[in-house]
Amino acid sequence: MRYRLLSALIASAVVAVDAAPAASYDYIVVGSGPGGGPLACDLARAGYSTLLIEAGGDEGDNPTYAELATFNEAANDEATRWDFWVKHSDDPARELQFQHMTWDTGDGTFYIGLDPPPGAKQLGIQYPRAAVLGGCAMHNGAVCTLPQDDDWNVIVNATGDTSWEADKMRRYLKKIEKNDYLPAGNADHGYNGWLSTSRGDVSWAKNNSLAGTRILRKMAELTGQNPEDVGVLMDTDILGAYKNKDEISSFYNMVQHADRQGKRSSPNNYVRATLADPKKYPLTLQLHTLVTKVLFSNESTPRAIGVEVMQGASLYKADPKHIPGTKAPLTQILANKEVIVSGGAFNSPQILKLSGIGPAAELQKFNIPVVKDLPGVGEQLSDNYEGSILALGQIPADSGLITLQFRTPSAPTKKRNIFTWCGAFSFEGFWPGFPADYGPNQYTCAMVHISPKSQAGSVRLVSADPQDVPDINFRFFEHRGDEDLKEIVEGANLLREAWQAAGEPVLPFNELHPCHGTNPLADGKCSDAVQAQSFKTQAYSHHAASTCAIGGDNDKMAVLDSKFRVRGVKGLRVVDASSFPVVPGAFPVLPTMMISAKAAEDIIADATKKSG
Repeated sequence: MRYRLLSALIASAVVAVDAAPAASYDYIVVGSGPGGGPLACDLARAGYSTLLIEAGGDEGDNPTYAELATFNEAANDEATRWDFWVKHSDDPARELQFQHMTWDTGDGTFYIGLDPPPGAKQLGIQYPRAAVLGGCAMHNGAVCTLPQDDDWNVIVNATGDTSWEADKMRRYLKKIEKNDYLPAGNADHGYNGWLSTSRGDVSWAKNNSLAGTRILRKMAELTGQNPEDVGVLMDTDILGAYKNKDEISSFYNMVQHADRQGKRSSPNNYVRATLADPKKYPLTLQLHTLVTKVLFSNESTPRAIGVEVMQGASLYKADPKHIPGTKAPLTQILANKEVIVSGGAFNSPQILKLSGIGPAAELQKFNIPVVKDLPGVGEQLSDNYEGSILALGQIPADSGLITLQFRTPSAPTKKRNIFTWCGAFSFEGFWPGFPADYGPNQYTCAMVHISPKSQAGSVRLVSADPQDVPDINFRFFEHRGDEDLKEIVEGANLLREAWQAAGEPVLPFNELHPCHGTNPLADGKCSDAVQAQSFKTQAYSHHAASTCAIGGDNDKMAVLDSKFRVRGVKGLRVVDASSFPVVPGAFPVLPTMMISAKAAEDIIADATKKSG
């Protein structure tokens, strides 16, 4: 397959608010995504002068981003897209089995597939990120879920900080949420926050004549739910506080960070509201600014005192609009109190390393002076494994969206391990121009494997040039991979069995992957081993985490303490998905916004203590 390489000359459709910065600010926040954007607003609303730096522009008024229904177009849009070309393993032969491997043909097009034209340059597996005010919350599917309780409690166990206990973390959901789907007063939710949450109409599930409802009822039977109750079960609150919630296999009504009209709600809205508030909070936003490193004082324990930046659009080489050779002058901006890095799981470790914080041998390789030897920076990269089963019915399968979390037989604990959403769509991962459209008869169950057992990935420098993109290798299934693959295959088998309830004239489904044909189990071509190999080579992901992880004092790989402070230096924190020691549940965007609120409290408490 070929897709057009978007022109490097197209200008981003933004209205920048690039104000000349003051000499210094109390706080500098690097990155406006789910971690940094809300944090900067909270600090400014507490009265502290705060500079929020974003490498991209502002697309808040662009319908492609504002309308949640066009999220696929947003993720493909070069106005904000940064293309990270990643690896899934250290095995080049295995990499070349990935069906959506992407190549630069040299003639202005991408080739996606396994048989590139002569002379094509292998780029890798596309992992798009968003350089825009609001970060990846501006191009994602806006799915809101909570981590498993153990994902919070792992921090308690490692650090002894009981403020991270799962039952205490819910208050940050309530603090940021503006719930639009339940009557006011529900004790599990918030109604006065900045983040709108809504959910869709699932009344279709009460229509037993639909193929989708027949599939739904079979899924209920296979996961221990009452098929007669599916109409009610489908409206279960996915953010509810249930006893032993992580052990419940259940349908849910998918919640999204959007309002009732389908308008995306994100840090973009909160930043804009803070800037426009008549109280004139001391927030300054600086767009189209690439942070090249953090500046430190020359003390026995170095203190972060500011950042060095380049100003200009498309300076980072992951930007498809970047023009080779483009540079910009370096300038410095000072912080009176702290610098907070919120660049995400790829860029936060890169910024720390460029600043002299990271594995000493790696920094010395590129002649970067070592400020603090922290071997965990850029290591322990983790992500959920994702895969899908996709088939074509004989006619369209009338169905709304089915959202289900369930436990497979080989899960290592009583906790559920698969999050799936099913319906008449296709989703097979990410590549330029995704997703493929197989027509009205397509039907997919996309799966997220929760709690992956391997954290062997890395984000490593290729040079000391801040415009270069780091080398990113997830090393999928490196540790205990056979266990994870078995769980994924069990999930696929359950979902495939449920599909057979669709009945004629939808049946037989012609499966496209991971197996092939109208009866793949019966003809012996869809063994568990065949499926496991397919998922191993075709798994994809978009929930990167843990490259600047919180950990205990005795953990040599710990980068942060429980208050997000970078170990061994002062005045520097990291607040984003890279902070999590493990991937937080099935989708990390809501948990990242929650820890942003927690970090704001921690930072303000420290500032108050020091001034008191």
